[in-house]
Amino acid sequence: MLLPTDMFPRIATPPLQPADRPDAAPDPRPVLIVLHQETSTPGRVGNALRALGHPLDIRRPRFGDPLPATLDGHAGAAVFGGPMSANDPDDYIRREIDWISVPLQEDRPFLGICLGAQMLAAQLGAKVSPHPQGRAEIGYYDIRPTAAGLAMCPQWPRQVYHWHCEGFELPVGAELLAEGGDFPVQAIRTGNAYGLQFHPDVTWAMLHRWTTKGHERLDLPGARPRRDHFADRALHDAAERAWLADFLDHWLTRTPLAMPLREAAE
Repeated sequence: MLLPTDMFPRIATPPLQPADRPDAAPDPRPVLIVLHQETSTPGRVGNALRALGHPLDIRRPRFGDPLPATLDGHAGAAVFGGPMSANDPDDYIRREIDWISVPLQEDRPFLGICLGAQMLAAQLGAKVSPHPQGRAEIGYYDIRPTAAGLAMCPQWPRQVYHWHCEGFELPVGAELLAEGGDFPVQAIRTGNAYGLQFHPDVTWAMLHRWTTKGHERLDLPGARPRRDHFADRALHDAAERAWLADFLDHWLTRTPLAMPLREAAE
C-alpha cells in the first residue's frame, strides 16, 4: 500500500561549499535523483555529486513526486534501483520509463543504476527479464570492460557489487561498455545516457542494511553468502570507488571541489 505523498516531501540537499580555487566553476544546477523506496538514498553517488558542487533534487515518483517536463533546470538525472521490476504494471513504473525519453531527446546526462538501467533499456526497446535458469547476482562478481569502456575509463575494478535477479539485452544502437557472466550486459551508453547493472552507489551502511533486510535473497541460485559480501568488499571496493570517481567526472565533466571525488565516493 502506498503511503501519503506528503510524508515524503521533495528534498533538495545543499552542495558542499567549493574550495577557494579560481578554476572551480561548477554547473550550479541540481542533479535530479529518482529513488524508489521511502528509506532509499543515493549513497556515495550522491556524495560524489555533491562534491562536484551539485545540490540533489530528490524525488520519489512512487509516492507522488512529479518528474520535470524538461531537464533545462538540472545538470543531469540519475534513476536508482529498487526491488520492483521494469516489467511491473504499476503506473509509476510506466511513467518513469516514459519520462526517460526527456533526457534522451534533450541529449542530457542520464544515469540508470540497476532498476534505472533496466528502465533505460526498456525505454530503448530492449528486453528486460529474469535469468533463464533463475540465477541472481547478489554480491561481488567479475566485470569485463569492452574497448569502448576502457576508452571512457582506463581503470575498471575486477569485481563490482550487484543486487539483482533481472537483466537486460543490449538495446539497438547502444554501446556496450562492460560485460559479465550470468548477465552479459553490465554497462551501456547511448549519447549522454548510461546504464549500469551493478551498484557503485552502495556504502558500507547500505551493505549492512541490504544483507540484513534482504537476507532471504541470499538463498537464491548464484547469490553470494553474506560473509562474502564483506570479505569481497575489502578486496574490491577501493577500485570500484576510484572507478566511480572517474566515471562521474566524465559523465558531468566537472572539476572536483571541496573533497577529492575518491573520498566523496564513500
